[in-house]
Amino acid sequence: MRTYYCLAFLIWSCMLHVVQLTPSPKRTNKYLHPERIMGLSQDAGKTLHRTKRGWMWNQFFLLEEYTGPDTQYVGKLHTDQDKGDGNLKYILTGDGAGSLFVIDENTGDIHAAKKLDREEKSLYVLRAKAIDRKTGRQVEPESEFIIKIHDINDNEPKFTKDIYTASVPEMSGVGIIKTALPDMSRENREQYQVVIQAKDMGGQMGGLSGTTTVNITLTDVNDNPPRFPQSTYQFSSPESAPLGTPLGRIKANDPDVGENAEIEYSISNGDGSDVFDIITDKDTQEGIITVKKQLDFENKMLYTLRVEAANSHPDPRFLQLGPFKDTALVKISVEDIDEPPVFSRASYLIEVDEDAKEESIIGQVVAQDPDTTKNAIKYSVDRHTDLDRIFNIHSGNGSIFISKSLDREETPWHNITVIATEINNPKQSSQISVFIRILDINDHAPEFSKYYETFVCENAKAGQLIQTVSAMDKDAPPQGHKFFFELVPEFAVHPNFSIVDNKDNTAGIMTRRNGYSRSKMSTYLLPIIIFDNDYPIQSSTGTLTIRVCACDSRGNMQSCNAEALLLSTGLSTGALIAILLCIIILLVLVVLFAALKRQRKKEPLIISKDDVRDNIVTYNDEGGGEEDTQAFDIGTLRNPEAREESKMRRDVIPETIFQIRRTAPLWENIDVQDFIHRRLKENDIDPTAPPYDSLATYAYEGNDSIANSLSSLESLTTDGNQDYDYLSDWGPRFKKLADMYGGDDSDRD
Repeated sequence: MRTYYCLAFLIWSCMLHVVQLTPSPKRTNKYLHPERIMGLSQDAGKTLHRTKRGWMWNQFFLLEEYTGPDTQYVGKLHTDQDKGDGNLKYILTGDGAGSLFVIDENTGDIHAAKKLDREEKSLYVLRAKAIDRKTGRQVEPESEFIIKIHDINDNEPKFTKDIYTASVPEMSGVGIIKTALPDMSRENREQYQVVIQAKDMGGQMGGLSGTTTVNITLTDVNDNPPRFPQSTYQFSSPESAPLGTPLGRIKANDPDVGENAEIEYSISNGDGSDVFDIITDKDTQEGIITVKKQLDFENKMLYTLRVEAANSHPDPRFLQLGPFKDTALVKISVEDIDEPPVFSRASYLIEVDEDAKEESIIGQVVAQDPDTTKNAIKYSVDRHTDLDRIFNIHSGNGSIFISKSLDREETPWHNITVIATEINNPKQSSQISVFIRILDINDHAPEFSKYYETFVCENAKAGQLIQTVSAMDKDAPPQGHKFFFELVPEFAVHPNFSIVDNKDNTAGIMTRRNGYSRSKMSTYLLPIIIFDNDYPIQSSTGTLTIRVCACDSRGNMQSCNAEALLLSTGLSTGALIAILLCIIILLVLVVLFAALKRQRKKEPLIISKDDVRDNIVTYNDEGGGEEDTQAFDIGTLRNPEAREESKMRRDVIPETIFQIRRTAPLWENIDVQDFIHRRLKENDIDPTAPPYDSLATYAYEGNDSIANSLSSLESLTTDGNQDYDYLSDWGPRFKKLADMYGGDDSDRD
């Protein structure tokens, strides 16, 4: 036991010695007073010294968010040089010195002037020094210390967002946020809202907490197959519906959304799978049934289809739930309509010879009513396609016949339109094209293909080719043209020329003697017969005119007989041109002379516009006119002795102041022009002759009127009134004149 206590004492002594040698963390490594420590060292005899620390303070800690009535005490700075006599002064510098932390310069006590927040700053580094007030000398060098802020639970947990949004596929398994039920269906409920709370201090009493809201949406998966709401659908369509016409829509319901709800429709089987088709409307996911083949009520009235609707994007995870498709029955009834007649062919081609007789039948068209009623049909030709009315048709049986003669060379094809109309319903009609081809008959004779200007040189040799001729024919034989050439029988043995058939629809004209003379014969006429080889054979005679011309040594024509004749008279080409120019100049002069003569103006009879007493007006009209020539008798001018005595004028009221004018005596054979001038002079110098009447001259206009003259010319009288009672005897036509001039009343009026 004593041994045990002795051993413990030794261990405690050693530990105490070690502790005394180790610097305390609460003191600085600054030493002021040395202490002697005796010990062994490498240099025997040396003495080791240790400096004693001067600053003394505890570890400074401060609680955040202090809410006490007084300032919070932080700690105390003290140096062992402080004797408590007030000679030392403590100074604090660094983070928050003077504002957050204040020090009592006499005692070294440090206080926090404000409430601190660790979340803003968790520690502060400050520096302190002690100064002798009397000498101003630092008794302690500046030293650094730290003030740490202790955390308190003054902040509750906060989420980074006020509201979180999350999505979880329906039918999902376990996750960070997991479903509470094993088979949550989006179709039952799609939106959920969850409030999450977070607590600090491990959820112990006194801890703070924060909350947030999470909106959870269940996303869709393809876990539902399409289903038709009904098993059978009924549609109808007229038999005349065009191809592609939509007949109706069907739709299978799928509670999924997006591409999971996309459906493909198809016709699985049925008796109308080749007649109808179904397409999918991508916007509405409906199946549209359309016409694929022309319908015919008389052929089939009812069709039955089985339509299938399947998901376009099935999910393999849910295939065990069953087939993701559904079927429905679709019945389509065809409605009968009144259809127009239908021709037996799409078009007709008829061939007829161009020599076919009028009223002969060339073909027939057939149409019938496709309806069950089988209405009667009548036929007609659209005259807009046959303006010349060459063809006609029998309205009852559709037989086409000719109304006029045909000519292939003029019109080889005729395209007419035939109309078929139901007799009971004229609105129902259809039309078809009939192409009529006119077959050729050899009814035209061949002839020269062009006009040939043929000549032969005076120095030509026998057997020389002077011209190659060819022929043409308006006909068009199936085997092509074949022409034969020969001279007419009268010229079969021509002394000057011969013809050679080249067997290729051409012939050569050959000379039969040496040399030709223009002076003896300037032109030769060679008649040629042209035959064809069709039936019946047609032929024609063409005459070839051959001129004799002067040629050079190479056979080139220089001059022919027409110019030679002119040269023989001694006239050159320049003389002929001069003669032609003279003739043209003479013609121009004649035309100009005639034009100037027409434009010459005649001198007017009335020279002065102011002289309006007596005017002589002449006319070239020599026919017709009234027979009242009493105004001026042309016979007086021609026979002066037959002139009557002067009469009083009727257009002036007779007055006694007017004296009777007597004309100068006329003697035989007086000139008419001289007579007129004298009469004009008498009227001009007579102051009593008012300019009321004009003297007009006419050619002979017939016998005098039985009513005598009604003109006021030569009507001057000196006596009173004239007797007009005889006007009453002339009948009712002169009653008005009798009332005006008959009796004393009229004179007074």
